[in-house]
Amino acid sequence: MAIKTSDLNARLFAKADKRRATTTQEAQSAASEKAAVIELAVAGEHTVEFELVKVPASEIRDKTTVFDKNAREQSFLNELALSDILVTLKAHGQQYPAVGRWLDDGRIEVLDGSRRRMSCLIADQDFLVYVAKGISTRHAKFLSDVANAHKPLSLYERGKEMQAMLDSGEVSDQKALANACQCSEALVSGALKAAALPLPLLQAYPSVSELGRPTIVKLHRLYFGLDASLQQQLVAKLGDTPLWQQVDAQGVTRITREVTQLIEQFKDELVAPTSSEKEQAQTLLEGRASYRRKGNNLNINLKKVSDEDAERILALIKQTLDS
Repeated sequence: MAIKTSDLNARLFAKADKRRATTTQEAQSAASEKAAVIELAVAGEHTVEFELVKVPASEIRDKTTVFDKNAREQSFLNELALSDILVTLKAHGQQYPAVGRWLDDGRIEVLDGSRRRMSCLIADQDFLVYVAKGISTRHAKFLSDVANAHKPLSLYERGKEMQAMLDSGEVSDQKALANACQCSEALVSGALKAAALPLPLLQAYPSVSELGRPTIVKLHRLYFGLDASLQQQLVAKLGDTPLWQQVDAQGVTRITREVTQLIEQFKDELVAPTSSEKEQAQTLLEGRASYRRKGNNLNINLKKVSDEDAERILALIKQTLDS
C-alpha cells in the first residue's frame, strides 16, 4: 500500500507535515508554506484538522461552491473587482489556500476564500483549499465572517447584514445598529440605502466595493424618485451586459463615474416631458424667463435673478395666490 508523504516524513524524521494553529498569525504562516495538514482552533472552542486539497482549474465550478451565508455578494466578483489579487495569481498561482468544509455530496463548500476561488476561475488556475469534515453551520459562519475582514465588504453587503439584524429584532433602530456594528450612523444609513437598491443597478458597476456613500445616496434618490413602473423600465434599460463593460474608459474610478452618468441619462430619458408638454413651454424673456402651463399647474423658470428681484417676485406671487 502506498505511503503518504506526510506519513513517510513522520517515520523518517519523527514528525509529520502538520501544523497546529492557535492564532491567526500561525494559521497564515502555515497557509503560506502550504502545510499538507493544519489543525485550527475554530471559534476558540475545539481544534479541527484541515487537509490541503488542490482542485484543478477545470473542476472548480463543479466541485466547489460558496457558503450560502457568506456575506460577500458573488455576482460582484469580476476582473476589475478582483484586480488586487488577479495580477499576482496569474503570475505565481494562488499564494494562500482558502478554507472550506466537505459537503455530503462530495463537493467542497468554500467558507474563506470566495474571491480566491473566482480569481482562479477567471485566471484558469488550480484552486488550493484547506478542507475539514464535521464543521457545523455556526462554525462555518464564524470562519466566513472572520475571512471577510481581509477585504472589506461593500456598503451593499454590509447593509444586507444590517437589514437582517433589524428584521430579526436583534437591534431596534439605526442608532442601535451603529452601536452594535461600531460605526457611524451615517455609514449605517448609507449601507441600508445600498441594500435597498436592486442588484442589477449595482452590477452595472465594475467594483461595487469601491462605491462610496455619495454615489449610493445619489443612486438611491434617483431610483426611489421613480414610480414602480419607471423603476422597472430603468432596470430593463441596463440590459443583460453590465454597463461597465460597455464604457470606453480606463480605471475603476473613471468607469464608475461614466456608469453613473449613463444611469442618470437613462433616468432623464424616462421622465422627459412629452412633445405636447414641450409645446406648452413659453419664453417670456430670452435666456432669462420661461414658463410651462399644464392643466392648473404653472412652472416658471427664472435665471440671473438678484436677491432683491427674487423677493419682489415671490411677494407678488404670494399676494396673488392669497387674494
